[in-house]
Amino acid sequence: MLNQRWFTNLPWGMVSLVLAIAGIGLVAVYSATFTTRGPSPLFFKQVIWICIGIVIMFLMLIPDYHTIGRYAYIFYAGSIILLILVMVFGRTGMGAQRWLAIGPVVFQPSEFAKLSITLALARYFAEDPKRDGYELKDLAVPAIMVLVPLGLVLKQPDLGTALMLLLTSSLIVILAGLHLRSIMIILLSIVLVGALFFLLSPVRHKIWGSLKPYQQNRIKAFIDPSSDPLGSGYHANQSKIAVGSGQITGKGFRKGTQSQMAFLPERHTDFIFAVIAEESGLVGSSVLIVLYLVLLLVGVDTAKNAKDRLGILMAGGIVSMISLYVFINVGMAVGIVPVVGVPLPLVSYGGTSVITTFLALGLLLNIQVRRFMLFY
Repeated sequence: MLNQRWFTNLPWGMVSLVLAIAGIGLVAVYSATFTTRGPSPLFFKQVIWICIGIVIMFLMLIPDYHTIGRYAYIFYAGSIILLILVMVFGRTGMGAQRWLAIGPVVFQPSEFAKLSITLALARYFAEDPKRDGYELKDLAVPAIMVLVPLGLVLKQPDLGTALMLLLTSSLIVILAGLHLRSIMIILLSIVLVGALFFLLSPVRHKIWGSLKPYQQNRIKAFIDPSSDPLGSGYHANQSKIAVGSGQITGKGFRKGTQSQMAFLPERHTDFIFAVIAEESGLVGSSVLIVLYLVLLLVGVDTAKNAKDRLGILMAGGIVSMISLYVFINVGMAVGIVPVVGVPLPLVSYGGTSVITTFLALGLLLNIQVRRFMLFY
């Protein structure tokens, strides 16, 4: 159980950063969803999710993170079951079957899967350390652990979340101590696959044909946004217009033309950063990025100073996951990465994403607090 000394050791600076980012998100969602009748019901739902998330974050301090690690495989199995249930009973929206309804609650199991995989991999590598680093032959079990949920997420299809699962898992493997020779082999394999894709037509056509039409169009639009400015390139073009039109200080709260006049699609979810950039300009968007950077640096410090290997890998995995989500989402908004449908942590509208992020941050706080303790 918690005691007063733990609250004294709690990094309130980190808590303040989390609350500040969530507060900016609420303001942005309020503006992006505002209607002629006043605040949208989506805004009030987001307020509820944020409040629930804050409570969950503090509740995550109660169990020792080692206890959470002991149940990591159970959490992982549960996420696999939920992903299978999505294939059978899932709700379809925007061309994908990603949501599962349990009574009045509708959530996205793939969001929970990314955290459960992080915990499962952390436990696996914590229990099987290799002094000289891991060779490729040592990664058979972790590869299966990643490929099973990855395949289920791709089946939905959800290319963005699948990409995040793959990248986050890869960073955890590297953090666990992947041998340099193995890293070189993997990089050479990626280069070889890329060369085969461009040089061999049958291979290129097979890989390209495995993608959904909208996924193909998004990649085409990323390579050449002018090829279909009113179709597949519309999202990216409107987002860049919104970001650029904000200039230095922005147009002001609820005065952004791209968001308020509904030119910007998915403005309260995938492109929430474009709303912030248009209304608060370079100054406001830079403040948000700096807050994320400081939060992630605190997370890196938590991983660096964790008391054991399990804490290091858990904290490192969480920091990797959040870092990738921030980079990809902001990259989508400014046009440096393809549009893959990735939310901005704590800022984008969405209950599942908000709760999962607060769960992860609560675990990070848990590791931070317990590094000051002599015994578990």
